[in-house]
Amino acid sequence: IAVDIPIWQPDNCIQCNRCSYVCPHAVIRPVALTEEELAKAPEGTKTIDMIGMPGMKFAITVSAYDCTGCGSCANVCPGKKGEKALVMGNMEANVASQDIFDFGREIEVKPEVVAKFKPETVKGSQFKQPLLEFSGACAGCGETPYAKLVTQLFGDRMYIANATGCSSIWGNSSPSTPYTVNVKGQGPAWSNSLFEDNAEFGYGMLLAQKAIRKRLKEEVETVAASAEASAEVKAACQEYLDTFNCGASNGDASDKLVAALEGCNCETCKDIVKNKDFLAKKSQWVFGGDGWAYDIGFGGVDHVLASGEDINVMVFDTEVYSNTGGQSSKATKTGATAQFAAGGKETKKKDLAGIAMSYGYVYVAQIAMGADFNQTVKAIAEAEAYPGPSLIIAYAPCINHGIKKGMSKAQTEEALAVECGYWNNFRFNPAAEGAKFTLDSKEPTGDYQAFLDGEVRYNALKRANPEKAEKLFAKNEAEAKERYAYLKKLVTLYGEE
Repeated sequence: IAVDIPIWQPDNCIQCNRCSYVCPHAVIRPVALTEEELAKAPEGTKTIDMIGMPGMKFAITVSAYDCTGCGSCANVCPGKKGEKALVMGNMEANVASQDIFDFGREIEVKPEVVAKFKPETVKGSQFKQPLLEFSGACAGCGETPYAKLVTQLFGDRMYIANATGCSSIWGNSSPSTPYTVNVKGQGPAWSNSLFEDNAEFGYGMLLAQKAIRKRLKEEVETVAASAEASAEVKAACQEYLDTFNCGASNGDASDKLVAALEGCNCETCKDIVKNKDFLAKKSQWVFGGDGWAYDIGFGGVDHVLASGEDINVMVFDTEVYSNTGGQSSKATKTGATAQFAAGGKETKKKDLAGIAMSYGYVYVAQIAMGADFNQTVKAIAEAEAYPGPSLIIAYAPCINHGIKKGMSKAQTEEALAVECGYWNNFRFNPAAEGAKFTLDSKEPTGDYQAFLDGEVRYNALKRANPEKAEKLFAKNEAEAKERYAYLKKLVTLYGEE
């Protein structure tokens, strides 16, 4: 569907994997190959020696047929000495890259690569298979890179409750779905709820999991205490019980438990094996946009966060109802034009993060991938690891914003938003030792008004009513300064104990 696609220039590649990290459609992926695997690769496959992995080869592969041609990958590529490792080139002239991509997809992620490059890092996360791929999102979408990253970190054991909106459209345009499975057949369990009750829907998923796992845990305890159980079975049972609330390690223990119990004749063992898909601790996520989280579904979001349960809420904040034509939401900022705010929104943006932090026991983070690649993956990993409710609010540039640079510069727009203070990155972790609040954004230095002028949602008001625009834009900037000052106070309030 793209006229131009990214073409890899291996001599300029530093193997940072940023291109794969920001790709909205999971069409560009790094591959680690052995010499034996490379010998079976399609003709024309380019590789370079893999940094930190002697004897291993590295390649960047591109799906020519699935790429939307947005150029986000080439935009963020640092390259070498001023030369990019990715350049956009004619799709038809480079269609052979599809065979290389298909070949790379069949190569399993190697344990030694995962051990060397930790999954909770920008580079390491991209060696994991994305379990969200080839979605129907707009070229350059700001939402899907976040969702894709979550599936790379936890997709083999995650449940997703998805609010109606853009994320449910690119997330499941029936009868197809972009959510997929890994080589073991493991992938996210996804379901779409109504707009107004998605948080409660996800909470119901969590309670159902807990009830099933509680029953299975009791059965495992029964087997472990049985005089007839072998030493191997007892050991497997104990490892499962010891890691019951430990995420990925419990998944490994679950596999060992099933292997030990398969073939056993007791009815309890048979029931455990029959329900093996429910053994491992699941990672429960609730996805949705700001129209859902700030507006229609806010009561449910608040209720679920207040529950104290181990559930993760991801808000794709486009500051507008993206999927229904661009209506104003409570996330829309002062002066922005949108449907129902054609003359510029008069009131400021709701502080959803501040409301959640007021509980004191909710993990809260604001992230913007293009502004800080490391902070994004760190916040997502921390939120999932936190044994209580978590809220992540992710800044997501949208086609409704009318970014003058184009959606190929969505990641750049995220960086500019943080640089000028329009958006702030931070993390509040109640479980952290020492400082519980971390302000990851530096003191704003960018031109705030130039940033607003770079998007049609603001610039339209400036052209239609310059006097009103000047007034509202000044108010917008003043509110941003107040917000940053408030965040700096939180640094003092929740500093080292």
